[in-house]
Amino acid sequence: MRIEILCTGDEILTGKTVNTNYSYIATRLVEFGLGVHWGTTVGDDRESLLLAFRQAAERADAVIVNGGLGPTVDDLSQEVAAQAAGVPLVLHEPWLARMESFYARRNRVMPANNRKQAMLPEGAEFIDNPIGTACGFAVDVGKTRFYFTPGVPREMRRMVDEQIIPRLLARAGMRQATRLKRFHSFGIGESRADELLAGIEAMAPDGRVKLGFQSHYPQLETKLAARGADQTEIDRMLAPIEAEVRRRLGNFILAEDGATPESVVLEALRAQGGTLALAETLTGGGIAARLAPLPGAEALFRRGLVARDLGQLRNALGLPETDGAAVSPALATEAATALCARSGASHALAVLIALDDGPDRMETGGTICIGIADARGSVSREARLLGGREWVRLGAMELGLDCLRRRLLGLPVDERIDFERR
Repeated sequence: MRIEILCTGDEILTGKTVNTNYSYIATRLVEFGLGVHWGTTVGDDRESLLLAFRQAAERADAVIVNGGLGPTVDDLSQEVAAQAAGVPLVLHEPWLARMESFYARRNRVMPANNRKQAMLPEGAEFIDNPIGTACGFAVDVGKTRFYFTPGVPREMRRMVDEQIIPRLLARAGMRQATRLKRFHSFGIGESRADELLAGIEAMAPDGRVKLGFQSHYPQLETKLAARGADQTEIDRMLAPIEAEVRRRLGNFILAEDGATPESVVLEALRAQGGTLALAETLTGGGIAARLAPLPGAEALFRRGLVARDLGQLRNALGLPETDGAAVSPALATEAATALCARSGASHALAVLIALDDGPDRMETGGTICIGIADARGSVSREARLLGGREWVRLGAMELGLDCLRRRLLGLPVDERIDFERR
């Protein structure tokens, strides 16, 4: 099946907004064996949009259109879709009622221009949007099926995952039930993970499980896209493959599916009846910012200390001044131990960073010292990362969370990572 993704909007065309929607749609299609042959971006112009629809209808079997379903004058997708299909726009009464109810529940009157969002091409297939006011729809332009999605990313993602991909799989004559299993790892590069997992797709019959990777430093996402007759068959097929991925990637796996390193840490603390305090330098409180918003964090997160330099850190923790100003594993454990005592937390994590002097370049790096204190005592970890200021900062936050995760789960804290330089 030849698929085209057509994104609309002046803000996308002019580069004012980075088009992450295209990336998401294309990635998800490829994960399920649906090839993307063309990607088109069009501004908010009727003639240009109509031409793009007609050109796509001549070459593609299916087109996913993203954007242009809002209530304002520059939202043109419904109108142009109707024109391209040669049908009038008609009011979709059930969706209008849904929108009116949406506003009524918030004690608001629906603006008159929102009615436009319930106008669909005659004969179009309705595609539900459970979390927004812009419904999706599908309509044929010639022999090509067009699927229309809203530009709001979280609404588009739900629609693509839950409704459009199953429709495309059915249209392509492929098995309809699908599942995406995700493993989030830190400390292992994409090429090494690919080598470690070589041949794992062969564990499933007929190419029904596809292995993929998405690197977004400091994490690597390993994905298993599976399809089958139903979820029961998929679960049975994936179970041994998932177990083999866990065996091969081992302690590098931080979390799975929708979990994050910070949610894994909080869950482990909760299971042990523990609490946490943090001390950070250079990160700007980045680790605390990842932990604090999570549900239940207020009961587990006792204190976050953000220091500009080691002098501030010592003063805040009541540590004695010394002649040496360097970051060290000993200082990190000293800080974590003092933080435990002052905060009353059962666990404390200190992440101390010393950047190299000089320009911010890829060969510039930093030394990271991690200290963890708890009722069992203390452990430390030292690592050196290259890659510039931001690379070191991101790596330090991930390394700190990973070391704490490992400590809480009884795993080795000092396991070497691929990004580390001696």
